[in-house]
Amino acid sequence: MRMPDLPLPEGVVLHSAETPESIAETLADHVANYLRLRLAENPEATLMVSGGSTPLPFFRALREKPLEWSRVKVALADERWVPEHDPASNAALVKAELLQGEAADARFVLFNYLNKDSSDALPELEAAAAELTFPIDVLVLGMGNDGHTASLFPDAPELTDAMDKDGAPSVMVMTPPSQEHQRVTLTLAVLAQARFKALHLKGEDKISTLARAAEAPADWSAMPIRAFIRTGLNIYWSP
Repeated sequence: MRMPDLPLPEGVVLHSAETPESIAETLADHVANYLRLRLAENPEATLMVSGGSTPLPFFRALREKPLEWSRVKVALADERWVPEHDPASNAALVKAELLQGEAADARFVLFNYLNKDSSDALPELEAAAAELTFPIDVLVLGMGNDGHTASLFPDAPELTDAMDKDGAPSVMVMTPPSQEHQRVTLTLAVLAQARFKALHLKGEDKISTLARAAEAPADWSAMPIRAFIRTGLNIYWSP
């Protein structure tokens, strides 16, 4: 496999492998090692993950890593406003694929209060965010072919506020017209400060999207992922 040739900024590291399982194992090793370092110095560590099909082999590899899982807080970077029995629920995915075996001892911080409309649940969402330790220790993001990451969608009317590094709350409700469900997302102010930032991608289409994003890094309004393509980002990709 030829390493993709991308116009990435200095300090952005691209890791690639022949298969999704191989790159997932590499990512799981790097994440587990960093969490161990943080736990050696702190009582707890925070792991922020993303949903979808791409992270499944990563979840399965990470849950097998020896960690003091009871000292790890796990949360989603974003979530759809749906019940956990809905196939679109990222929380159900994380519980089924990551929080198994010894990893079930981790504390899962949820961003969903379905007894309320999402717009009325902001106090509870902020309280959930306050349970996390900031800066986030490890953040694993995905990316859509429209350039969104977490639930920072280009067409979301709330995007400008969510991308404000100084004035945004830690968590916001997003209502992108392109999406079937309302979303809850951590904002750029929180996500960008993560100590270890990873972007996990699969497929030639994602490399093409990343190349387009890297060509105009300042225009995050068109492709919000551009705000993360900075020094310190580790990209993990497989065909």
